[in-house]
Amino acid sequence: MAINRVIISGGGTGGHIFPAISIADEIKRRNPKSKILFVGAQGKMEMEKVPLAGYKIKGLPIAGFKRKLSFSNFLLPIKILKSLLKARKIIKNFKPQLVIGVGGYASGPTLKMANLMRVPTLIQEQNSFPGKTNRMLAKGASAICVAYKSTSNYFPKEKLVLTGNPVRDNIINQAFSKSEAYEHFKLDPNKKTILVIGGSLGAKSLNLSIKNNLNKLNIPNVQVLWQCGKLYHSPMSRELNHHKNENIFLHQFISKMDYAYSVADLIVSRAGAISVSELCIIGKPVILVPSPNVTDDHQTKNALELVENGAAILVKDKEAKHKLVDACIELINNEELTRKISSQISALAIVDSAKRIVDVCEDNIKK
Repeated sequence: MAINRVIISGGGTGGHIFPAISIADEIKRRNPKSKILFVGAQGKMEMEKVPLAGYKIKGLPIAGFKRKLSFSNFLLPIKILKSLLKARKIIKNFKPQLVIGVGGYASGPTLKMANLMRVPTLIQEQNSFPGKTNRMLAKGASAICVAYKSTSNYFPKEKLVLTGNPVRDNIINQAFSKSEAYEHFKLDPNKKTILVIGGSLGAKSLNLSIKNNLNKLNIPNVQVLWQCGKLYHSPMSRELNHHKNENIFLHQFISKMDYAYSVADLIVSRAGAISVSELCIIGKPVILVPSPNVTDDHQTKNALELVENGAAILVKDKEAKHKLVDACIELINNEELTRKISSQISALAIVDSAKRIVDVCEDNIKK
């Protein structure tokens, strides 16, 4: 049955927003006349990104609980009540067939109110260890779309559907030649390339790992494509100029990540859910350095899903400064192990996640 009216709620980070937009795009592809409304949290990233993708969004005055003592925590019950009432009004006026929650502050009150109003709900959980909001909402959900089999430890098994996480289209469909990518970054196609990515703002431990070991990386057959992030670009540039290592190619931000993935022989990355899903599709050897600064240490749990399948190597954040570069050099020169990891990580890839999720949505509307 076609989806004619749907609410998609959640956000806060790109890891929640991107899957939401991918799901909306797949719904529109199947039924261009469908009406889609997003519900986000006021002041959060989704209030800007969703309209840029061509969709309408309404904001709730919801916020998260701060771990440190903060006056805003005392206002949280009022914000929750206001958000529930506003969500009720939005659902009543829009009359959706289904409400989809992708995680983040706004999905809590929106899905909770949808359950109370007897509107079917669906959860899309990106991580191997679900957030508290989704664990609380699971009981009322009609179905739960997940990216990891181990999520069955936290959700009712009869509701689970393994769909994977939607990733960017240009990651799946690379419409360029590898030589274009080498030329774009001014890299030598005859050298092996280590790609280091730590997010748009940068990852301190990854940057210090490279900075402290520039001499080790000054080897003839290896080059490093390094995204250091906005916060670290100036100090890392100064350090690189001092060492004069011509094998290191420093970038504040890499906009053409599909190009970067294509030239990489080894990738060093954090272990956010969407990043891990993309890395599985790319199918290159990976060293994961999970961020310790995330709720419930979920990045480590994401990384372990790959490590336990022989699909990645894990280096702990606190050990990265001393171990990461050595691990990179050892792995990139071990052809047998790189082939094995590439094979294992490729086997975990799901390339049609958005289609699978929308299939589940349509099935639940039929019911």
